[in-house]
Amino acid sequence: MRRTARLVPLLALVVGGTLLPPGIAHATAVVSAAPQPVDREAADTGTEQRTVQRYWTEAKMEAAQPLDALAPRKDGVRLTAAAIAAQAAADPVSVPATPPDGVTVTTTRRSVTARASTGSPWKGKGVISTTVGRVFFTYQGRNASCSGNAVTSDNKSTVITAGHCVRMGGAFHGNWVFVPGYDNGDRPYGTWVATTLYTTPQWNNSEDVNYDVAAAVVAPLNGRSLTDVVGGQGVAFNQARRQQMHSFGYPAAAPYDGSKLVYCAGRAFDDFLMSRDIGLNCAMTGGSSGGPWFTGFDESTGAGTLNSVNSFKYGFATGWMFGPYFGTDAQAVYEAAQATGTS
Repeated sequence: MRRTARLVPLLALVVGGTLLPPGIAHATAVVSAAPQPVDREAADTGTEQRTVQRYWTEAKMEAAQPLDALAPRKDGVRLTAAAIAAQAAADPVSVPATPPDGVTVTTTRRSVTARASTGSPWKGKGVISTTVGRVFFTYQGRNASCSGNAVTSDNKSTVITAGHCVRMGGAFHGNWVFVPGYDNGDRPYGTWVATTLYTTPQWNNSEDVNYDVAAAVVAPLNGRSLTDVVGGQGVAFNQARRQQMHSFGYPAAAPYDGSKLVYCAGRAFDDFLMSRDIGLNCAMTGGSSGGPWFTGFDESTGAGTLNSVNSFKYGFATGWMFGPYFGTDAQAVYEAAQATGTS
């Protein structure tokens, strides 16, 4: 059964309660002040989920194309000292990563000394090779792709991605699935069908790139929840800007083909042009949208703390990738998604 987009009560673009430690439980009051996220039911019955799974054949996945590149509005809101001060005033929130067996992963912030990358194939192992994956959906009658990442969540079924990877052009996408660990056509952990899609009201209403954030809740597969199978990365909000970060995704536009996981690494910088986003030197292309940005990424364990997603590029600066600052609005999307049941 499907219904139109609606506002949901809070419970706790482009190329691409119990979990919170006691010390940050007070941050709930900050989240409640954010605009309520918008949701859309996707394949919320067993029959619909089986139909979506059958739809995505290997051939359709390989032929899926990234979305057309979007750009900030010419009158986009630039980052100001007042905006930075407001972000700094919000309570920082950080949720730890969890591997498939449920034991907390400890990160060591190896990203501080990691070699920089502007778009190299990821050859490491660890939990990143299972939590990040390709996202497939239909958009205006054609098959398209993005990237996404499984995160620690109460429902063990939450994927974080970009807003334009769930909704664009005035409508939510259809046939939405997440394929963790996608590798050259292989789907080692299966195809997970979305039951509910969430995004910020700012993205829903005006496609504001400063709020290009989304979450998907996926149905259990073979009786198991997503993060029980692949693990979940940590996620954080209201953090300091300009940190050392790793970005991952499945770029599908030339010179990439979407078959392999690619990463960028370096120190983030503030967009000084037409958004309040953070930037990274990164050559990834369309299809990488929605791929995770991590602080404190440990290259030996493949675990980190998700703190932004691949969102957009300026046409005149293709070597820069930008992602939204994860503040209270992004936190509200995460909280609403993780509190959503999957059955």
